[in-house]
Amino acid sequence: HRDTKVLEAASRYVADQLAAYSDLTNIENGYASGKRQLDFRLKEEPAMALGLTTQAVASQLRSAFYGVEALREQRGRNELRVMVRLPEDQRRSEYDLEALDIRTAAGGFVPLSHVAEFRRNQAPTSIDREDGRRVVTVSGALAPGVRSPTNVLEAVNADLIPAIKDSYPGLSVGLAGEQREQGEVFASLGPNFLVALFLIFSLLAIPLKSYVQPLVIMSAIPFGFVGAVLGHLVMGYEISFVSVMGIIALAGVVVNDSLVLVDTTNRYRREGATAWDAVVRGGMRRLRPILLTSLTTFFGLLPMIFETSVQARFLIPMAISLGFGVLFATVIILLLVPVFYLVVEDIRVLLGAPDERHPAGVTQA
Repeated sequence: HRDTKVLEAASRYVADQLAAYSDLTNIENGYASGKRQLDFRLKEEPAMALGLTTQAVASQLRSAFYGVEALREQRGRNELRVMVRLPEDQRRSEYDLEALDIRTAAGGFVPLSHVAEFRRNQAPTSIDREDGRRVVTVSGALAPGVRSPTNVLEAVNADLIPAIKDSYPGLSVGLAGEQREQGEVFASLGPNFLVALFLIFSLLAIPLKSYVQPLVIMSAIPFGFVGAVLGHLVMGYEISFVSVMGIIALAGVVVNDSLVLVDTTNRYRREGATAWDAVVRGGMRRLRPILLTSLTTFFGLLPMIFETSVQARFLIPMAISLGFGVLFATVIILLLVPVFYLVVEDIRVLLGAPDERHPAGVTQA
């Protein structure tokens, strides 16, 4: 908003409302009224008659009260600057400012109060802008013991932001900080995740020489996501940005067990077994490796999941996503992947596709 008074009132209102939430602490209002100052504005007619401009008067004011560099000399390794300005007893009060003699364009002098008028104001120490518009930030931190800002964000979006917009028309309000950064990251994660899934599909389709079996293998990915969510519920954690990163990493992990199972089943099929026998023998052959791989992964993540140090707490949601996602997906892989495999084979038979079986040692024409 362009009006600083509106920004001041709105920021104070937001800070007071946020302070009422028990989940937040250390509420900070980014609006600063600044230091007191005197602003001068030239009186149009006297200034024009004497040939004075705002820049000329401001330059003489600075020289008289702050000083102008008259000499600079080197003393050893230090550089000494000599500044010339009015004596201290001539720059103590506002009267001294108004009585200051200003040199005119003709070479004469005139009191500053004759050509300018003063107004008390306040100058902010800093001004933050985004896209050319002034921004005031009101921030807060989570109170001790609060793990997620979800409840506060829901209340802010539902109640506080609409109330601010109704009370202060023309004021733009939005979430910033970590929440906005997470939103931007999530917006880019979606397309990137689809690219990753396509690469996984391609890497599976090339050696398997099939467009359907990679889908059977990747069917375990959604169930891994379900396991990650269940793990957060069991451990009492909210889904966070780090949790989502762990869920995305989980997509490349859970396909390993189903890939091993499908590859073993295909090998038995090539040796001449029926689809049912190949699935049963493949499950029996790979049951122990799949269980051991998943369990070792889960138990390896347990120390991180139950870590209590502050430095490691931000990694716990990722460990929960990976650990519980792998554990839950393992059960699904052992039960549903063989079912999906048989469904695909039945569809192939209904469509009249050729049987891929051939006895060991016999080459197909």
